[in-house]
Amino acid sequence: MDFIRRLLGLPPNSKTPGTAEEEVDVMHGADAAGVGGPVEPVIEVPEDTSPQSIASFEKPTSNSGPMTDKPNGAASETKVAAAESDVEMTAGTRPLPPLETIIPQPGERITFGQLSVVGMVRGNNQDSVLSILSSGTSIDDLPDFGLFVVADGMGGHQEGERASAITTRIVAKHVMSEIHTALLTQSMNDPDRPPIANILSAAVQEANDAVTESIPEGGTTVTTAVILGDLAYIAHVGDSRAYLITEERIEQVTRDHSLVQRLIELDQLTPEEAVEHPQRNVLYRAIGQSESLDVDAITRRLPPRSYLLLCSDGLWNMVSEETIMDIVMKYRDPQTACNELVKLANERGGPDNITVTLVQMPG
Repeated sequence: MDFIRRLLGLPPNSKTPGTAEEEVDVMHGADAAGVGGPVEPVIEVPEDTSPQSIASFEKPTSNSGPMTDKPNGAASETKVAAAESDVEMTAGTRPLPPLETIIPQPGERITFGQLSVVGMVRGNNQDSVLSILSSGTSIDDLPDFGLFVVADGMGGHQEGERASAITTRIVAKHVMSEIHTALLTQSMNDPDRPPIANILSAAVQEANDAVTESIPEGGTTVTTAVILGDLAYIAHVGDSRAYLITEERIEQVTRDHSLVQRLIELDQLTPEEAVEHPQRNVLYRAIGQSESLDVDAITRRLPPRSYLLLCSDGLWNMVSEETIMDIVMKYRDPQTACNELVKLANERGGPDNITVTLVQMPG
């Protein structure tokens, strides 16, 4: 070793760069764990989802697919919990803005509210909603887990409500089997396990297969979020939406797969014109359209005391983003805010089914 030091021009007993003697700051990311996610066209997606390392990504979307006219279930709920997760970045990961880390006090948990109603005009509710939260305290230090799904069915008679119910059930079953079970068996870092984004896409594709086969005249949107620690993994098809709400602003996280949204992006239509456009309900991507399906996948960090809102177009078509934020900030309690949002949409005519899920982060 002294010989190597002499070759490098170092004094005796000094630390050799690159050797085990040198003090280094070890980054506990997906690469350090030997588990990496798939490489997207621009962003490498690490896939270590342990409590000490959860990275983030955003998958680019495509704009192809047939058009579907969307005219516009049951709800299931189990409340349990939430906690914290340290987020560290590995090389190649899209940088996240610096945010305050969630350090919940004893008894602080994720809370949520949800409500789905038929509205003031329609005869049946074609929306479906499902929420699951789990948390535990043990030597295993398992991360808290949340699953939230909103689906807005379309089709005559009962096809739409059947399509949305099947979709929420299949997505939940797939996610619980592939993600929640992996948490319980402590196999999240298994190198053979697919990334969370792939699991969510596979869940939506499985629902698409089931709807396409069993309900040829039906279809549905779906927006689903899996929360691990303070990260939300979102899969999305159609024009139901996810919003991130903080004290400072409200942000639409998902992108509508609608004809009018595409025209807005091409500068052929203004947002104001889109509100009254005769084809505002036409979707170019939805479950039940075709055998293959492109699924948008997004990962966002949820700051302390922030809210994640999932909703069908029965809400956002009737209530502006600014008013949604005002109501959430005014009432704070997720269930009360859901009730008030639905009440306002109904007071403004309630021409469609209205479904809202509101998740509040601790902090």
